Amino acid sequence: MKLVGYTIDEVMGKNLVQEFITKEYRAAVSAVLDKALRGKETANFEFPLITKNGVRIEVLLNATTRRDEQGNVIGVVGIGQDITARLAQEREYSKLIDTANAPIFGVDNEGRVNVWNQCARKLVGYSTDEVMGHSLVQEFITQDYQASVQAVLDQALAGVETANFEFPLITKAGARIEVLLNATTRRNEHGRVIGVVGEFYCVSCQSVMHHFHLAD
Repeated sequence: MKLVGYTIDEVMGKNLVQEFITKEYRAAVSAVLDKALRGKETANFEFPLITKNGVRIEVLLNATTRRDEQGNVIGVVGIGQDITARLAQEREYSKLIDTANAPIFGVDNEGRVNVWNQCARKLVGYSTDEVMGHSLVQEFITQDYQASVQAVLDQALAGVETANFEFPLITKAGARIEVLLNATTRRNEHGRVIGVVGEFYCVSCQSVMHHFHLAD
């Protein structure tokens, strides 16, 4: 009630989707609720809610099937978390990363590229569309170094940091550039490992590359 601003009397019996969800997200939210009514629960679904004052807030929803004592589905229980501030910080961080005066890129926990800034595009030659979602190790590291680079990343994700690890990257033009990597474990506010932050030194081009970022 405090988050959205409506009293219980103002919302009870009203249609959640039609009256409190922005138009462009109504179909998606309805689909999540329909799945939960069929017993298929959804975790970490992001969508906006409009407060009584007309402010748009971003919510992370876990939709759980609600059942009676006989196990019959009788509704959906949703637990929402306000992530408006967090998303704003992430957008600002992404903007800073993309415009940084150093090549910055990252991968998720599966090794897929999810960060690729302007300097990385200039250095390696690939556009963002060409690398996002692709395997860093399998597609951009020479075959003879794939196992060792993967081991460094896995160690960092396990909390074991690595300094001055040298390996080659292959540019779009086929050139091989040598880099030194300092891989540091990245943790969230609760201390849980969520990725790796690294710093590169480009041996081939004699320039410092900062903040190699492995994010989840």
